[in-house]
Amino acid sequence: MKEITHYIGGERVKGTSGRFSDVFNPATGEVQARCPLAGADEFARAVEIAQEAQPAWAATNPQRRARVMMEYVRLLNRDMDKLAEALSSEHGKTFPDAKGDVQRGLEVVEYCIGAPQLLKGEYTDGAGPGIDMYSMRQPLGVCGGITPFNFPAMIPLWMYAPALACGNAFILKPSERDPSVPVMLAELAEEAGLPKGVLQVVHGDKEAVDAMLDHPAIQSVGFVGSTPVAEYIYGRGCSNGKRVQAFGGAKNHMIVMPDADMDQAADALVGAGYGAAGERCMAISVAVPVGDETADRLIESWCRGSRS
Repeated sequence: MKEITHYIGGERVKGTSGRFSDVFNPATGEVQARCPLAGADEFARAVEIAQEAQPAWAATNPQRRARVMMEYVRLLNRDMDKLAEALSSEHGKTFPDAKGDVQRGLEVVEYCIGAPQLLKGEYTDGAGPGIDMYSMRQPLGVCGGITPFNFPAMIPLWMYAPALACGNAFILKPSERDPSVPVMLAELAEEAGLPKGVLQVVHGDKEAVDAMLDHPAIQSVGFVGSTPVAEYIYGRGCSNGKRVQAFGGAKNHMIVMPDADMDQAADALVGAGYGAAGERCMAISVAVPVGDETADRLIESWCRGSRS
């Protein structure tokens, strides 16, 4: 049985808590690997390493940090198929959809190449009598992220790429249901030139989440997932004085107007509702045709499309 590892201090590290979660093959329903569930002591060790590594990374000028992001983009493109295959094998997305998962995260890394310009502060001469004003943008220190199973590449990249470009260290707690790709992404970041310990991956469940929310060195926490968990993370994290960004459930309604192209609307509805098994935050879970006639025409187009 394959055993997934944490990624701590630039190395794949086996779990020591003795607790594991099963990783299923979505095509067969069989267990294909075990994912370690970290305890508070394992998470604390990752924080300790991050605290040691972060000051030197923050002292690296933004141009050099941006060059790491630039090389990271090249490596993500190089290993796109490899990452997509691993993602598909654990999540169950089709191969093209899995590549799209990686691609959407990669685009944020591309944006981070512009960090030197984005991190500039501001200066106002003569804001008041004898008063000049200036602002500076500085890293927070060690940041954390808790990401969901439905986008195991895109959402981690959305979180940690900007944090790293700004000079922070980052500890990622990905979903234990598809944990392999985040570790691969961390290894590629170090291959791109990121110092060891600046980006780490610690797998876990609520115990690891609570360790992140309670640790005094974690300055900010990002979360994407269900609304009840978002409320819990926001409340506990803020009560501990952390900056918390918590995104809860985000399903959508689709309004179909009487003058819509019904064939196009039906096609869009099926794609949005069932693409990625309906596991996208933008998935359509409810269609609202405006008027009985609109509903009848939409159903007719849907049925005609399914027959063809």
